[in-house]
Amino acid sequence: MRSPLGIFSASFFYFKIEINHMATDLILGTSGHIDHGKTSLIRALTGVNTDRLPEEKKRGITIELGFALLELDDYRLGIVDVPGHEKFVRNMLAGATGMDIAMLVVAADDSIKQQTLEHLEILRLLNLPAGVIAITKIDMVDPDWIDLVEDEVSELVKDTFLATAPIIRTSSHTGEGIDNLKQALRNAAEKVEKSGRLMAIEAPFRMAIDRTFAMEGHGTVVTGSVATGNLQVGEELLIQPGNIEVRVRSLQNHTHAVKHVNRGQRAAINLAGIHHNETHRGQELTAKGHLLPSKLITVNLIALSDAVKPIKDRSRVRLHIGAAEIICNVRLLDREKLDPGCSAPAQLFLSESAVTTWNQPFVVRSESPVTTIGGGQVLSPNAKRIQSADQLDLEMLAKLASQQPADRASAALFFTDIENWDPTSLSRTAGIKEGPAMEQILLENGELVEVLISPTRKLRVHSAVILRLSKRILNALKKQHDLHPLQSVIDRRSFLSGFAYLGEDALVKAVVDKLRSDKLIRLSGTGIGRTDCGPRLSKNEQTLLTNIVSWFRADGLSPPTVADCEKRATKNRESVGQLVNLAVNNGELVQIADDVFLHQEVVDWISQTLRELFSRQAQLTMAEIRDCLGTTRKYAVPICEYLDKTGFTERDGDHRTLKCAVSD
Repeated sequence: MRSPLGIFSASFFYFKIEINHMATDLILGTSGHIDHGKTSLIRALTGVNTDRLPEEKKRGITIELGFALLELDDYRLGIVDVPGHEKFVRNMLAGATGMDIAMLVVAADDSIKQQTLEHLEILRLLNLPAGVIAITKIDMVDPDWIDLVEDEVSELVKDTFLATAPIIRTSSHTGEGIDNLKQALRNAAEKVEKSGRLMAIEAPFRMAIDRTFAMEGHGTVVTGSVATGNLQVGEELLIQPGNIEVRVRSLQNHTHAVKHVNRGQRAAINLAGIHHNETHRGQELTAKGHLLPSKLITVNLIALSDAVKPIKDRSRVRLHIGAAEIICNVRLLDREKLDPGCSAPAQLFLSESAVTTWNQPFVVRSESPVTTIGGGQVLSPNAKRIQSADQLDLEMLAKLASQQPADRASAALFFTDIENWDPTSLSRTAGIKEGPAMEQILLENGELVEVLISPTRKLRVHSAVILRLSKRILNALKKQHDLHPLQSVIDRRSFLSGFAYLGEDALVKAVVDKLRSDKLIRLSGTGIGRTDCGPRLSKNEQTLLTNIVSWFRADGLSPPTVADCEKRATKNRESVGQLVNLAVNNGELVQIADDVFLHQEVVDWISQTLRELFSRQAQLTMAEIRDCLGTTRKYAVPICEYLDKTGFTERDGDHRTLKCAVSD
């Protein structure tokens, strides 16, 4: 008895044939218009009929994905037969996941049709390294007609990755050209192997689920093309999105039970720990910690050159990525519309979560009517929203598309911002295998900066993020200076609370300290201000400030209050309070209590006088200090408390001793 989907034997988990793993595994995908002979061609190549559903056999067209295995000496090609009908392009896109080689099929009796064109555009967006073109049904037309079809096909593919691909004339009915097609496919496989694409076998395991079903007595089975890594029976994985933990019970590769599968193979995986209803096409089976779901991705978006109209900013499209189809909104980052044939950085806001990796290809189709309009590559798989991209953002996005690993890693960490990250995440975010080694390189060249958050925790932040935060602080200070033109500094605690959303006070403090050491800001007491911003005083305000300072100097240890100064002023009385604070910030006055200010010269005289007295007497009472200074208790109390607070004196009951000359 066949399985519910017709390709698995009833002995799915008992048939113990081991496949020779010395061969190189690759995925071959078919493409082309409906009824151009793709399924018949696969049957001629492999002996397998990939039309497995009764409706498919009845109608003679492929509706769902079909699979077969073609062994060519040192290569094993897992063939994915995709639908050619325009109604089933979404199924075709699901089957394109993980494709290494494309076989474009064109019928000799029909030549190029609509789905030939659309499938070719989709293949162009998938960044495939090699392909083959098969002209089918040559037994049904005259040779001269075949020449015309071949010329048309050559013209069609001349600016694509298939420009140099061999064009093989075949007949599934007579068998003509089948051996030539096999040799062409073998040559294409060799080209793929030399491209470095197979290095993905060393990455963490990942497989997009293109089918899922339940088998009686065995439970949930998922199938797909292994995109990266390898997998053994008994391993524990996650299904994402969903973060569902599962265990691998058994494995099959093209109806054969195996102990492990690897990148480039078709796999059917029997899972423990999950009900069939919890799985669906579009989810991915992945190694733990490798893929993280996100509803926002940053991409390089390409509009098809023959698109009818541009892709507009904020338009709704259908995103096809992996085996998933998701409605999303496009946010162009540097323009209002993307004209046909152009590319641009964009962010895609997804209606549901997806899991992606750096450089993963995708296709976008219009929402209605449904046609392919573009595609591209993922730049940032777990993106943060870019509200308004500036030049730095655009430069970093360009670096994410770089061929240089260090540039990609640097840019990926820039967009991580101030969040914690693990070096191994660079595999997902920048396509870099040796994350820890790359981290060290970036630390050594200064692109990464370590900030001590606590005695046991360091935060590694991109230097450009630190620079951007520095500019943000300076700009915020400038706004405060503009709002308070008579203040040289503003309240530090209140100002820094505006950056609490960052969640890292230590980081903000580190940036502030760096700005101070660079002499870009000043810190005084509880204040903070820009060194290039100072009070902007009118002529009358400057005169009043000079008068205020002279009043405090003249009154010595019997200083006026702010209210007294307001009464003395003849103009700008409403500015007196700010001018007193300005004099404090300028170092001309010293605030020793809430409404008690002394001239700096008076404070200097107090410290010198008391130092001389302490040299003769180790301890002094407040009364003795009062008498020595020749003032009243009204001022002696706040003066003594100020001296204690600044560390000049130390109080022990009713007595004070000289601690240090901090006031100097």
